[in-house]
Amino acid sequence: MKLRKLRVFKAGALVFAGAAALADDGVQIKIINDNTSDIIVTVYDMNSVPPRVVVTGQRINGFSSVPITVTLGGDGKAHVSWTAISVDANSRLCGNADRPALDSDTEVHTYAKTPCSSN
Repeated sequence: MKLRKLRVFKAGALVFAGAAALADDGVQIKIINDNTSDIIVTVYDMNSVPPRVVVTGQRINGFSSVPITVTLGGDGKAHVSWTAISVDANSRLCGNADRPALDSDTEVHTYAKTPCSSN
């Protein structure tokens, strides 16, 4: 019985160590709405293979922020791409940008300030 408990403990320790190693491969950044109007934001982690969505259609109130964790690239930096759309259906505005070479705790400012494409 003691041998089984020891094996379970070792397996749990390995899982915990693996999770800690994965956490070290990420970097936390802050997605900020830099306008007074609320927007809907989607953020992509461009260092993931393949790139993955890390924030899906999240409403961010004016001048509010959302902390996220993304993958570090080979250069030790984060790389995100984002799209945003205003919540005001009467005056639909959009925005997007690609932000490479981000350090930990970098603020990524998002906005929806230009008319959306009709395509």
